[in-house]
Amino acid sequence: MADLLSVVSPEVANKEVPTLRSGDTVRLEVRIVEGQRERLQPFQGTVIRMRKTGMGPVATIRRIASHGVGVERSFPLLSPRLAKIEVIRGARTRRKQLYFLRDRVGKKARLR
Repeated sequence: MADLLSVVSPEVANKEVPTLRSGDTVRLEVRIVEGQRERLQPFQGTVIRMRKTGMGPVATIRRIASHGVGVERSFPLLSPRLAKIEVIRGARTRRKQLYFLRDRVGKKARLR
């Protein structure tokens, strides 16, 4: 599988990806292209799901945006659009998929 990735795109095969687990709080920097310009947009939230797919791991990250609206995005971790992945803090969870966090707000949404 690693040989296939190196043939398709060499910059993806050499990318260092930290080990993420469900419950970790992470900060990603995503490359956004607007016309001819490119900028980095931070996205910080809690990992609620990790999937291992054929082309690499995919993390679903949830954050609370303005006015208490929850936003979830799925990121392929080997994507060239991700400039940086940083684990801010870890949490101990007993589940792999933390969908129950969708119904919780405030202090009830905290993880140990």
